[in-house]
Amino acid sequence: MSKNTEVYLNQYKNELLNNVLPFWQNYSKDTENGGYFTCLTREGKVFDTDKFVWLQGRQVWLFSMLYNQLEKKPEWLAFAQHGADFLKKYGRNEDGTWFFSLTNSGKPLVKPYNIFSDCFATQAFGQLYKATGNDEYADIARTTFYSILERRNNPKRHWSKAVEGTRPLKNFALPMILSNLALEIEHLLPKAKVEQLIDECIHEVMDVFYDKKSGLILENVTPEGCFSDSFEGRLLNPGHAIEAMWFIMDLGERRGDTKLIEAAKNIVLHTIEYAWDKKHGGILYFMDILGNPPQQLEWDQKLWWVHIETLIALLKGYLHTGDKKCWEWFEKLHEWTFSHYPDSEFGEWFGYLNRAGEPLLTLKGGKWKGCYHIPRGLYQCWKTLEKIQKNEK
Repeated sequence: MSKNTEVYLNQYKNELLNNVLPFWQNYSKDTENGGYFTCLTREGKVFDTDKFVWLQGRQVWLFSMLYNQLEKKPEWLAFAQHGADFLKKYGRNEDGTWFFSLTNSGKPLVKPYNIFSDCFATQAFGQLYKATGNDEYADIARTTFYSILERRNNPKRHWSKAVEGTRPLKNFALPMILSNLALEIEHLLPKAKVEQLIDECIHEVMDVFYDKKSGLILENVTPEGCFSDSFEGRLLNPGHAIEAMWFIMDLGERRGDTKLIEAAKNIVLHTIEYAWDKKHGGILYFMDILGNPPQQLEWDQKLWWVHIETLIALLKGYLHTGDKKCWEWFEKLHEWTFSHYPDSEFGEWFGYLNRAGEPLLTLKGGKWKGCYHIPRGLYQCWKTLEKIQKNEK
């Protein structure tokens, strides 16, 4: 039996404000050296003190965004600035690129091989500028963003492991991120530049990486945008594909492009139908688009971010198109997600489940999981459900 919209709405709101955010506020702040600890046990104890720049940026962004869009709580802004101060002091290399990881006290550990540190630093300082009006934050966000654009055709630069020229492939992750980053940073850019970037992102995601034959989003394509019959070329990352579709729906909403929204919604539905684990429920992590064995040994794990991002996409699809399949899938996925991930005893969510839905790792944060996907997703679902509820009246 379907719950009404308000029940879901209140559940997401409560989960965000009373379960997830307090966990990070209580346990992640490094009061001695600055920044945040992300390697946290189930109970919130720090088990490793290394600091990963992209996760630091994500947490700065999250609390800045909540301050800007939800409520101007001084403690949220102070929490964001705490992380930003650490990043500003230690996060960048001499050439302005951002390190991947730092020691507890801020010494560089891993060089800037990964452009996603730069992407989330841009998000962090762009959102913090909105909150404070501090021009230094605007300058950091803007210069980092233009550096990303200059490097986007070769994001890993000399750190790439691939031999040049043998099997050149381009990856979906950066166009996906830029689809969201374009809106995150638009208040700091010329309007014409933003519109140009949005055009390019929509083209890349919906024309280049979308495979018409399968109706799915490829994770890697040739430089010409063609299919590569290789491990990398056959790879489907359902979470990436679906997350990108709600970014595209947001761009479609901005432009009043109902055809674009409809196309994105259809890809969401097709992807979840393809990637749903019919034996145990939940969404598989990696798949081979031709049904071959995938190379990733963790292919059958169930990850937190995949599920919360899909919940967002299904709700946005239902909001914009009224397609009942989106709502049916939302209810099915909501039930599976909330019966497996939230930790009722210690707060926050488990991140890594095995195929049967049992926790593989009980950690609440680590090198890859931080204060981002779950709180952002809960906020997005809550606010989208408010819009759905308004349309129902």
